[in-house]
Amino acid sequence: MKCPNCHYKSTKVLDSRPIEEGQTIRRRRECEQCQFRFTTFERIEEVPLIVVKKEGTREEFSREKLMRGLIRACEKRPVAVEELERVTMDIEKELRNRGVSEVMSEDIGEMVMERLSDIDEVAYVRFASVYRQFKDINVFIDELKELIKHEDDK
Repeated sequence: MKCPNCHYKSTKVLDSRPIEEGQTIRRRRECEQCQFRFTTFERIEEVPLIVVKKEGTREEFSREKLMRGLIRACEKRPVAVEELERVTMDIEKELRNRGVSEVMSEDIGEMVMERLSDIDEVAYVRFASVYRQFKDINVFIDELKELIKHEDDK
């Protein structure tokens, strides 16, 4: 690896450790010429996962965008960020394990709602109200009845 400071072509690894549940390796390196220390990350190169939106447009899957939606739904709720990170990783893993290059945004929304219903009911209703774009109070009440039925089935 080339040194970012002096561009010498040889560095040595001082320390390596797995992060992100073993999905990434963090390496501390030192230039053999100028002794500049820096960090590199090594991760598996993944095939891009394309999300097909409702209107037919396509965009690359964004774990950050998914995480922002979860954080927004759980705002001011007793849900740990670590829990949301786990949900985000689980959903991405499930999508990639399907072995397809494109996934419908509706599938992702349903996966989020399924997990949020188990984590926090208020966050679930918040997410569902935006995702399902409730047109009136009756649709909202129907969704709440489904949530109550789901809770009774547990």
